[in-house]
Amino acid sequence: MRIAIIAHLKYAIREPFAGGLEMHTHLLATALRRRGHAVTVFASMKSDPAMGLEAICDETSLLETGTAEAQDVTFFREHHAYLRLMSMLRNRRFDVIHNNSLHYLPVSMAETLDTPMVTTLHTPPFCWLESGIRLCKSPSMRFVAVSDTIRGLWSHVTPIDRTIPNGIDLASFPFQPAASPDRYLVWYGRIVAEKGLHLAIDAARLAGYPLRIAGPISDPDYYAAEILPRFGADVTHVGHLEHAALGELVGGASAFLCTPRWEEPFGLVVAEALASGTPVAAFARGAIPALLDESCGTLARADDVASLADAARRAVLLDRRACRLRAEAICDADVMIDRYEDLYEEMIQPTRHAARGRASDYPITLAGAA
Repeated sequence: MRIAIIAHLKYAIREPFAGGLEMHTHLLATALRRRGHAVTVFASMKSDPAMGLEAICDETSLLETGTAEAQDVTFFREHHAYLRLMSMLRNRRFDVIHNNSLHYLPVSMAETLDTPMVTTLHTPPFCWLESGIRLCKSPSMRFVAVSDTIRGLWSHVTPIDRTIPNGIDLASFPFQPAASPDRYLVWYGRIVAEKGLHLAIDAARLAGYPLRIAGPISDPDYYAAEILPRFGADVTHVGHLEHAALGELVGGASAFLCTPRWEEPFGLVVAEALASGTPVAAFARGAIPALLDESCGTLARADDVASLADAARRAVLLDRRACRLRAEAICDADVMIDRYEDLYEEMIQPTRHAARGRASDYPITLAGAA
């Protein structure tokens, strides 16, 4: 199949990944290419060319300084990039378009294309994307949710075709049967307020464990106000790590602390920790309770440091093999790709039948005339 993937533009789709959406888009593109599909990814300039990249814009996160002027520049930069892309796609030949952008224009303009499109919903509803989806009139648009939680949150806006849970490349997160003798907890992800790192630091300290942190400082103001003042000998920020180093760090931890301050859409970091054999202590928010069971994780009350500290003390006692088995059962990327391939085939069948019908008219007429 000829598959176009529309990525979001805030961050490059390459290692070290800024977050779960970047990793998901990269995994989707590279896995489909390995299966023999012709994949083109429309993304920001510094994204990985090995995906079949066609760059359409600079990373818009580089423009974000918090000022109203910078926000306006970002808005119009993304708007014009997607407008150009959707206009250009009218003259490109693809069997299916997979929209991973979280932007309103690809969905609101989908009816201008003959190519069927699927949009994966990775977040709860927000005003711009919800508005674009409400305007979508394309008869060949399909919507997929990454979890039943997200499916429920969007169901009042549009029918959701199905839930396809995110997956990870299990081979990229090798199982570590024993934690490091240093006995530390780990937290990783984008360092922004909604990820709740400050609560993880407080909970690790209360539980009596050192905490190692990995991830980009995406919100410098939050980092300066809430994270730096909490640093001490027991808290270390090791930076924004490439995949191999990150896997070693996570796999060596006694437990992973997951502290979302919003209704987490899926929780790829949870899947990655489990694949490494690392138990998870997490706030019970969004889709996370569906990923964990009593064999591999413990849940805490949302935003409650004492509850999370207690969950961490219980999590470090869990069996690491059970964590890996849970990841294999529910987070295998091959299963995710299988389900997207099935959906693509289902979507393009009407187009194939219509094309065959149009092509067959003329040979029959010509034969009769002869």
